[in-house]
Amino acid sequence: MHTREEKMEAFGRLLDVLDRLRVECPWDRKQTNESLRPNTIEETFELCDALMKDDHANICKELGDLLMHVCFYSLIGQEKGEFDVADVCHKQADKLIFRHPHVYGKVTADTAEQVLQNWEQIKLKEKDGNKTVLSGVPSALPSLIKAYRIQEKARNVGFDWDDPADVWKKVREELDELEAEFERGDRQRSTEELGDFLFSVINAARLYHLNPDNALEHTNQKFIRRFNYVEEHSIRIGKPLTEMTLEEMDRLWDEAKALESEQSENKE
Repeated sequence: MHTREEKMEAFGRLLDVLDRLRVECPWDRKQTNESLRPNTIEETFELCDALMKDDHANICKELGDLLMHVCFYSLIGQEKGEFDVADVCHKQADKLIFRHPHVYGKVTADTAEQVLQNWEQIKLKEKDGNKTVLSGVPSALPSLIKAYRIQEKARNVGFDWDDPADVWKKVREELDELEAEFERGDRQRSTEELGDFLFSVINAARLYHLNPDNALEHTNQKFIRRFNYVEEHSIRIGKPLTEMTLEEMDRLWDEAKALESEQSENKE
């Protein structure tokens, strides 16, 4: 690993490269906050993909891409005379110090739960902080992640189930209401009840310390692997998926599951 001096030197090198590209490269020269934004979103998802796969090489690469974007936005801010990368670093350091009074002050917080509870109160006291408990949840977050963050923030001020097991009654209640609306054929009410049901399932996951977004992504990847197996084998036998019966596809699906199980046991 590198020394602190080497890390600072590396960061300075990145800034030097970006400064030169901004002047000499036609593409870099024309970029704005708005034009960079879609690329930033894409880079963020690529990092998330690498993190889910625990792909160390790509995690390092994608972190570099995101760091470049942070520096680029800071450079644009500098050109406008609004802020530079030093302001970004200092503002973040000041915020971290202010939000960690159990480290930099005299507040006591011996558990992660206590830290989170303190954070919500601290954010409401900050000059530019959240005006309400839920105002800190970005409106642009994907709905599943947003629901989880809403529930977390409500929990941090005491609005939560006393006993996690009680949530299952709510999940079953919401499922019953969803099924009832499906049977009635009311599309609007069915949509509302589906949202309530999903919200309750996310709540259950949170109470049992599971991340629903990670869980769903693992299932997405599992489905992709198994479906790809079915498709590959349909090609090998010269019978397109559209001409296969559901029973034939189910047999290949079960083969894919068995193969995954065998590979998992071999790793152990």
